[in-house]
Amino acid sequence: MVPGSSRSTKGDARRSTSLALLLAGTALFAPSSLRAQTATAPTTSYGVATTPATVPATTPAIADPQTTGAVSGDDLPPAQNEDFLRLNQREPTIDGLRLRTDTEGYRTTPGVRIGTFTLRPSVSESINHEWRNDGDTKTNRGYLETGIRGTLTSDWSRHQLTVTGEGILQNNISGEGEEEPRADVDAELRLDLWDETVARLRAGYSFYREDADDPNAISDAKTQSAVNTYRLGAAIERDFGLIRGSVGIDFDRQTYGDVELENGTTLSEKDRNRNTGNLIARVGYELSPALIPFLEASVGKSLYDLREDTSGFERSYQTYAGRGGIEVDLGEKLYGELGLGYETYRFDDDRLEDVSGLSVDGRLNWSPQRGTDVLFAVLTDLDPSTTAGVSGSIDYTLTNIITHQMRSDLVARLSNTLIIRKYPSDSRSSDETTWRTGAGLTYDINRYLALTGDVSYERTTPDVGDPTDITRVGVGLVLRR
Repeated sequence: MVPGSSRSTKGDARRSTSLALLLAGTALFAPSSLRAQTATAPTTSYGVATTPATVPATTPAIADPQTTGAVSGDDLPPAQNEDFLRLNQREPTIDGLRLRTDTEGYRTTPGVRIGTFTLRPSVSESINHEWRNDGDTKTNRGYLETGIRGTLTSDWSRHQLTVTGEGILQNNISGEGEEEPRADVDAELRLDLWDETVARLRAGYSFYREDADDPNAISDAKTQSAVNTYRLGAAIERDFGLIRGSVGIDFDRQTYGDVELENGTTLSEKDRNRNTGNLIARVGYELSPALIPFLEASVGKSLYDLREDTSGFERSYQTYAGRGGIEVDLGEKLYGELGLGYETYRFDDDRLEDVSGLSVDGRLNWSPQRGTDVLFAVLTDLDPSTTAGVSGSIDYTLTNIITHQMRSDLVARLSNTLIIRKYPSDSRSSDETTWRTGAGLTYDINRYLALTGDVSYERTTPDVGDPTDITRVGVGLVLRR
């Protein structure tokens, strides 16, 4: 996407689109007398409880849904499926009533009833400013950001379908800088089968524009590549007394759009298009309902559409991983898991060095007191390189988000993210570290309308080369139903 300051016609069209989205959201969110279902008795089929757990079936990316465009939304992959990772599901209430996550009323909206589904949408509009320093080059831009988010959840006696979605559109109104649109949609169908057996089917789609700071970004690009990711997955879980087992398969397809260069020409990135499949097996032993150690193994294959990239390297690879860890579920106060292991990536081209290293993955939710929530998360992933002779890097992402309810209508947020990118020791590419920190406030004017404000700072420091600093501030409104 090209900055709106250079193309006034497209900028006016995008501003009109943003205004239309906001007006449409206003009409959608007008209060009505729809009833909110707060207590319905669950049913149990073949020993599988169908009461919704406290943790939603599909967990969105680690980002407050009410933050402005000043806060990055890519700290963790979108819609990371926490239920699949957890073998011990939360117990229902004694009287069988559905758990409510908010007793204050300000942050609970009734949603829109659509047959046996409940839709909870939100529309946001914010104005933001960004200052960017790339070595000696300084740029800044002001931009509007329009966001649409929503969750669609079924209310069936058995099984459950959950769909989550988010779309972000940016429109530059001053200065220079690349706009960063993104979108995420994920769906999961949980099938309650028989004899402590549950199956899960998943599908999803993500879109984002590659960041100019990414090691694979094109240096003289006016607009970086648009990245599309398509996801499919299936898993089956079964309890054998104290033994908890699961097996699943995931399939991803990533495609890369053309890059628009400063001289007006385009550069094809189709040699980066690839398909990735992974088979994951896991077994855990219930020491107690709150403590389950587990072992997990996975094997995968990534196949590129083109056998060789533009530099003549075969970048398809196989991946092998093994890890052990522990799940903890102490109720609302503390739950999550942590896994530690080893992961290796072996490339088809003998000229590309294998990438191996420690694998750390986990997610821990802690509530030290009522109204305060603390999230710790760590993720390990491979980032294939496009540099000739360089295989890729192992990236470690550590995230911490603290949310504190100062009053029933005022919530404060503090977030920190550390990304460590490690290349093989003899690689021509240098390691780098990215640190992001941010703070924000959300004031609930009423149940349907909230005022948000955020400030964030990001610094990327490579071992070789100049660092990059980005500062963002923003204020906006969120309309929700």
